[in-house]
Amino acid sequence: MKVIIQIPCLNEREHLPATFADLPRTIPGVDAIEVLIIDDGSTDGTSEVARELGVHHIVRFPRNRGLAAAYSAGLEACLRLGADAIVNTDADNQYRGDDIAQLVAPVVAGRADLIVGDRQTDKIAHFSSLKKFLQRFGSRVVRRLSGTNVTDTTSGFRALNKRAAARLFVHNRFTYTLETLIQAGQSGLLVDNVTVRTNPMTRKSRLFRSIPDYLRRNGLVILRSYAMYQPLRSFGYLAALLFTLGSGLGLRFLYYYLDNPQQSGHVQSLLVGVGAVVLSFLVALMALLGELLAANRRLLEDTLARTRGLDAAACSQARARGEAIPGVESTGAASWSANKEEAGA
Repeated sequence: MKVIIQIPCLNEREHLPATFADLPRTIPGVDAIEVLIIDDGSTDGTSEVARELGVHHIVRFPRNRGLAAAYSAGLEACLRLGADAIVNTDADNQYRGDDIAQLVAPVVAGRADLIVGDRQTDKIAHFSSLKKFLQRFGSRVVRRLSGTNVTDTTSGFRALNKRAAARLFVHNRFTYTLETLIQAGQSGLLVDNVTVRTNPMTRKSRLFRSIPDYLRRNGLVILRSYAMYQPLRSFGYLAALLFTLGSGLGLRFLYYYLDNPQQSGHVQSLLVGVGAVVLSFLVALMALLGELLAANRRLLEDTLARTRGLDAAACSQARARGEAIPGVESTGAASWSANKEEAGA
């Protein structure tokens, strides 16, 4: 069993050493542990610091592409490097390395495809009351839309197996947390969470400028992700609402017309009602087309998973021949292995 811990980084020269030092060197049931840094166009020498620390692998973007792209590139690199399980953590040492063992344990045991670390946001001191409320409300919405029981849906502290890594992908450029959860739930992956701890905050989040900005961007991500997998339900509700509104206005006109055909005076209700009914049929048609596209998307997801599997197998053969993996810089640092330590003892 090989576990790769991936760490997306953007100008984390100051924080990376503490995060790296806190990572576990052994995990029960795991034969080898390696660390992958995804340098998202850093300008402060983050990659150089990673090499000095002894990080095993580095993926570097020439310019900043965003957290979602860095996370996705990390998953693809981990699959190419032969990971059986992948752990994602933050470079600012927000999460405790001691919790990685319990985070990855259900994945190693085969009890789950994806595990999310529950930060217990209600107990985090630097979270304001408003932020705690929004975390609870947002997580409740995502749980309902994804069909999972994840408590802390925005947590980036996650572990997943190669099956989940091969199936999950990110469309938006903002963040991966909510979109991948909805994908996982709608794709039938086994999703669960474990309670984890957090370290004191070292810096403010760079992901968003303000809470309204965060709500706007994440709200769009949630709506689009759910609509991709449940278009008939998403657009169906809107079509039903428009049809009900149009029918009600039409009946209102009909009532007054029958009461006094010469002076009904409610032609506006008839016009708006007819427009709403026509629009409802157009939205229903969009729902039907969306459902057909969703069926095609599921086939494409299966194809993507198989393609990633073939790519990982080809890279496995390349590694056996001593060849480099495209897009991944391997430093040559030895894997952290319990077996090797026992042999050396």
